[in-house]
Amino acid sequence: MLIYLFQLLRKALDRAEHSRLDAYLAAAVDIVELERRMHASEYD
Repeated sequence: MLIYLFQLLRKALDRAEHSRLDAYLAAAVDIVELERRMHASEYD
């Protein structure tokens, strides 16, 4: 039971992180900034 709850929590946190990253990348104003943000997000 605890393993199942842990897996659900992990999936929810993964979705939240992906949503945060998508919003961060979408806020880029041009392709140069987008590439900089993509590169920076690889190391976070």
